[in-house]
Amino acid sequence: MARTDPHSYYDDAQPRTRHLGLELEVDFEGRCLHGWAMLDLGEPSSGPLDLDTKGLDIFSVEGEEEAEIPFELADEEPVLGRRLRLDLPPGTRRVTIEYSSSPDAIGLQWLDPAQTEGKRQPFLFSHFQPIHARTCIPVQDSPRARVTYRAAITVPKALTAVMSAGSVGEQPGDRPGARTFLFDMPQPIPTYLIALAVGDLDSRDLSPRSRVWAEPRTVEAAAHEFAEIEDMIETAEGLFGPYEWDRYDMIVLPPSFPYGGMENPRLTFLTPTLLAGDRSLVDVVAHELAHSWTGNLVTNANVDHFWLNEGSTVWAERRIVEALHGEDAAVLGWAIGEKALQAEFERFGAEATVTRLRNDLRGTDPDDVFSSIPYEKGSRFMILLERTAGRERFDAFIRRYIEHFRFTSITTEEFMEFVEEELPGVAAEVDAQRWLYETGMPPNAPVFRSDRLEALTALAADFAAGTRPGPEDVASWSPAEMLVYLQHLPRPVEEAACRWLDRNLELTSRGNYEILVEWLAIAAASDYEPAFPRLREVLLRVGRMKYLRPLYKALGGHPRTRALAREVYAAASPGYHELSRRASEAVMDQYPA
Repeated sequence: MARTDPHSYYDDAQPRTRHLGLELEVDFEGRCLHGWAMLDLGEPSSGPLDLDTKGLDIFSVEGEEEAEIPFELADEEPVLGRRLRLDLPPGTRRVTIEYSSSPDAIGLQWLDPAQTEGKRQPFLFSHFQPIHARTCIPVQDSPRARVTYRAAITVPKALTAVMSAGSVGEQPGDRPGARTFLFDMPQPIPTYLIALAVGDLDSRDLSPRSRVWAEPRTVEAAAHEFAEIEDMIETAEGLFGPYEWDRYDMIVLPPSFPYGGMENPRLTFLTPTLLAGDRSLVDVVAHELAHSWTGNLVTNANVDHFWLNEGSTVWAERRIVEALHGEDAAVLGWAIGEKALQAEFERFGAEATVTRLRNDLRGTDPDDVFSSIPYEKGSRFMILLERTAGRERFDAFIRRYIEHFRFTSITTEEFMEFVEEELPGVAAEVDAQRWLYETGMPPNAPVFRSDRLEALTALAADFAAGTRPGPEDVASWSPAEMLVYLQHLPRPVEEAACRWLDRNLELTSRGNYEILVEWLAIAAASDYEPAFPRLREVLLRVGRMKYLRPLYKALGGHPRTRALAREVYAAASPGYHELSRRASEAVMDQYPA
């Protein structure tokens, strides 16, 4: 037995799936996927083959020439699900499993027409990270077990299916009123990067290798917002090497999507909260794009090494931002991230084990400890390595790292071995052991400064003493500068001060959700009633966890706002993703009795 992933039954001593074939029908009425998964093992195999499943009904398992293969479903384990063990006869190269997913599969969100922008058709989207592919497909659900895949997805004729794979056409479905979309992903990916969305979709081409998908009511706004994506791709290529996924398409999902984005190769999933109208939030796409190198091309071996994906990608994202907008813009990004990091240390406690980069999450549901720590602490470790080695030397290292490990999944220890080979002595100089294996923030954490940042934080620090920015200051601020100013304001704030902020900074009417949510958190913490209608509107419409956590937390400070939180949550939660419900309830569980 050689299980290398604490969150998977994958055993690397057993045969490994090399290619996955899917023939699935999307059943909106039954809220399930039904069909066949074909596992190509690449070579003749025999003996036990353990797969991950969670909530799947397994109807049959066959080998070549439709020969039945014995199988056994183990008892349910709360985090891992049920192990599906196949007993492969000698010479088995391919296995076909007929199965159906459960209506409550956490890897899928089913939306009624009323929950979409168009209000006419239902919508489905998947989210398999970190360990939810098993709720929709019987697979070796570990990043080490990368697969290529082909898929045939049958949907109602009025709807369109898109996947994290190249489109190879469509054909009539096997039944009247249906059509089947065909896909091919020729590069090997972790199963958590398999992605599917189905709905009333339209698209616009942005460049020869990029397209944006969205509902018809949203697609023009999305095309405007992301029109400059080709410049971002070319900038990233200049930093990290060639883009190896052929296309960089995006899809703007309905507002219940629980994340800002998800880096599914060939089809990045995005929240509609990025559609600010002025392209002020498109740098979020820089993060998802950077994953094309750090995360998708080189992947963490399992969630114990999640910082390798996210810390490296935040570092890469801010290098892209710096190349596009200058050093001051990158410094503001680091400052905004610092606030997120501080909030997470307050949430868990600075000495909590989950504040380490290299974790041991055996027995823990990764969703329960998801936070900004691997992103922000991890990226600070990366830039410390960069500063210590020197930018030119480190940039050359990153390119060699990506080339050396491309299309593989690695551990923290493998990364550090490569660091020592390529940058000898640098790890010891930065005290890498403390960064990786100890809690909290090491004393040598990098500091980010600029005249603009210091001016904004000083102005915010003097707010309680009555100092206010003048109209000329506000007019000159970029959205990031406005956000930094708001983040550094004290809270709660007196009613008159809230009124001044709202009137002079025009906060409640903002379309930029980063600024809007920061303001609404201040207003909620201050029990500022004029902002309640907008706050209610945001909580009812948006399911992004990044926004739900601080808003529900801010509402916990006063009896009236706690009552408002519970009232709004009761109305909003049926439209939230299960992950968003968990996050919101965890916050409200901390309210005083």
